[in-house]
Amino acid sequence: MALPTRAAFRPATALSVAALSAAALLLLAGCTAGPSATAPSSTPVPSTPSGADGDDFDDMEATLLDDGRMFAVVTWGSSTCVPQVDTVSANGQTVTVGLVGSGDADAVCTADMAQRASIGGLPEGVDPTKEITLQVTYGDVTDDVDLDGDASFTGAPGSSTEYTPSAGWFDDGSLVLLTWGSSGCLPIVEGIEGSGASGTVTFADDDRACTMDMAPRATIIAFGDDQVEDDDFTLNLVGGGLDGTVQVRG
Repeated sequence: MALPTRAAFRPATALSVAALSAAALLLLAGCTAGPSATAPSSTPVPSTPSGADGDDFDDMEATLLDDGRMFAVVTWGSSTCVPQVDTVSANGQTVTVGLVGSGDADAVCTADMAQRASIGGLPEGVDPTKEITLQVTYGDVTDDVDLDGDASFTGAPGSSTEYTPSAGWFDDGSLVLLTWGSSGCLPIVEGIEGSGASGTVTFADDDRACTMDMAPRATIIAFGDDQVEDDDFTLNLVGGGLDGTVQVRG
């Protein structure tokens, strides 16, 4: 399925939970959804890392996910109000991204300061095996993020996702984990441990009432500086219906 153009992307990424649920019913009926069907789903880092100061809170980071089909932009702000990817367009390897608020006018945002990941689909024609520049605007803040290409990526932007977990580094010891499932039931991290070239994330097993959609969910995993090695890193997922392993890119 072809990734929507900029003109078509906005309504796809601004879907309400109800619209996503309807899309999921179509998917269950036999339709194939592409990676552009994004939702504002993110599990943020719940606290401010030591050493961060006010000047750092406008900085943005990013990583590539889903075998090169998607990206995640990491921003600072309230952990309960995660920005949505609103618009995406490309000029060669330069991708312009517009972020907006969480989409819920009645949402009450907590007063904490955490890192949140917002997921979007790369436009067709962008080559994830080569360097990409994301030009991101969120409110009054604009930042450029340069991403190294990865020659091992085999997923073409605009092609259908395989709905498998993926992960990419965005900072030393910190990564974004992409999983697929209900947008109403984000993964709940119970424990993180790691050293060297491997780590384990344990998720809670619970019986929540979940929406019947299939959405990308971003979870930020932070091991801490110098605790793990970025190269050839294997992330083990335990619990929460996510058991398996993921090779972290970037």
